[in-house]
Amino acid sequence: MNAQSSSILVAGMLALAEVGHAQDVPEETSAKFQATYVWQRKYPFGAAYSGSHSLSPDREKSYSFTATAALGTRTWRGGELYFNPEVAQGVPLSGLTGLGGFTNGEIARTSGPRPSFYRARLFARQTWGFGGGGEKMESDANQLAGSVDRRRLVLTVGNLSVLDVFDDNAFSHGPRTQFLNWSLMTYGAYDYAADARGYSWGLALEYLNADWRLRAGRFIQPKEPNQLALDPRIFKHYGDQVEIERAHRVAERPGKLRFLVFRNVARMARYQDALDLASQTGGAPDINAVRTVERVKRGFGFDFEQEISSSAGLFGRASWADGQTETFAFTEIDQSLSGGVSLKGGAFGRPQDTLGMAFVRNALSAAHRNYLAAGGFGFFLGDGALNYRPENILEVYYSLNVAKDTWFSADFQRISNPGYNADRGPATVISARLHYGF
Repeated sequence: MNAQSSSILVAGMLALAEVGHAQDVPEETSAKFQATYVWQRKYPFGAAYSGSHSLSPDREKSYSFTATAALGTRTWRGGELYFNPEVAQGVPLSGLTGLGGFTNGEIARTSGPRPSFYRARLFARQTWGFGGGGEKMESDANQLAGSVDRRRLVLTVGNLSVLDVFDDNAFSHGPRTQFLNWSLMTYGAYDYAADARGYSWGLALEYLNADWRLRAGRFIQPKEPNQLALDPRIFKHYGDQVEIERAHRVAERPGKLRFLVFRNVARMARYQDALDLASQTGGAPDINAVRTVERVKRGFGFDFEQEISSSAGLFGRASWADGQTETFAFTEIDQSLSGGVSLKGGAFGRPQDTLGMAFVRNALSAAHRNYLAAGGFGFFLGDGALNYRPENILEVYYSLNVAKDTWFSADFQRISNPGYNADRGPATVISARLHYGF
């Protein structure tokens, strides 16, 4: 080897070493952005009767728009700080009433035709490493790129969504890019603590050890059911949850199993109390008349995700809540089963495209259905009567990568027994979604 060749080889090795070193340097700051627009149309359907909280049987249109900046920085060893300003606007179908599984996870009760600017998240994360080898973290919204120990303890404190930490299913979690229905964002019966936009204040502690994850968290509840104002008394009114997760491989394909339990404490009304009062005074039962003392609500959920090929994955969830007290922060579902498949378009040369198909079956507790059948109104439900049947939802979407960081999705939802009422429906909703994110 001559001197010139040796010089070229040495220079190449030094360049590779510099690239490797650059890749090992953790990301110090991050700025990500997303914008999502969802348009929906509901077609007319048959209804024997309707109440003030029914899904309208008439033709309707709806839209939502959100835009979020995700800003992050490292603070000290193992410390990170994140801030997410957000803007949202939109008009929901039927005033966001008449369904257990609403058709657009991007829209909230507080949405309106004028943009609302607010702080979505402001939280700190602290990581303590205990060895066990390294794990690469990719740069993402509210996640700085770098290397962390596989065995570690992570504390998250501040203003965020409970779903930022818990039930992070890879195939069915984010309505901005995946399924739109509320029943497919998380466990349908998971009445997690949140304001009307889906955010809260609290803390979560996670222990990660190779293939095992254990998480526990406490977050504050709204002062009133499904309202924006939060109750800061975290030792009096709160939502607790504990989740265990196990990663595994089946036929060399990765998968995960999760089990979650939750317990809410708040000033919640009991359906049976409202029924008992109505039997004494006459008229329809009213949960607002019996919201007098602190109550406890309990529930659990089981979740799985399983890759079956390089382009296909399966998922499923089952969840249950005791259903004795009113829904306080999520939606009126007491039991839910869901499952589906997610397919990437790599087989036909579209690796960034996704086809998703899922089915959901939502149900109510006996006390909840008796309350509605007697003419009672929940926060989201109330037809004035009820011919009870479980609410069944079929959703299919196709997400097309139209340009760098930009996706267009077409979505179809068919809802049998909307609002758990066999005297109404089925309802059909089609959606178009445009999402940009980097």
